[in-house]
Amino acid sequence: MPRLPGSLLALLVPLLVPLLVLPAYAAPPAGEAAFLAENDAAMTKMMKDMDVQPTGDIDRDFVAMMTPHHQGAIEMAQAVLRHGKNEQLRRIAQEIIVDQQQEIAAMQLALGQPAPPSAPAPTAPAAATSAPASSATHSHAMHMSQHE
Repeated sequence: MPRLPGSLLALLVPLLVPLLVLPAYAAPPAGEAAFLAENDAAMTKMMKDMDVQPTGDIDRDFVAMMTPHHQGAIEMAQAVLRHGKNEQLRRIAQEIIVDQQQEIAAMQLALGQPAPPSAPAPTAPAAATSAPASSATHSHAMHMSQHE
């Protein structure tokens, strides 16, 4: 086999490596495609809505940016409830929805704005209603304080 000059090899490797791994990413399974589309839509909307024009009121600007951030988390968790199979992750997603709704309401109330209309809590799938809730203990507020 002929050897390629180092400079040519350096040019070809970045072009050829994606072709070697492309089949693994080419087409997601049918069920995953819907989840990925919903997740992408939620992320795109969240990023667009978080791009707010500063008003000079730090508190209002904070709430204006955090509300779509929290709403994005809600929409992503809803997508997991629609498409996910792992019961522990589904319970965590339910908790994320409730926690984020409560945090949006708390921020709006702190600014003297009316709370958003209440929404029904996400329901557990029939199989999960008998499972002990302690196995899914999760505090999203604590998780957020560590990462935001």
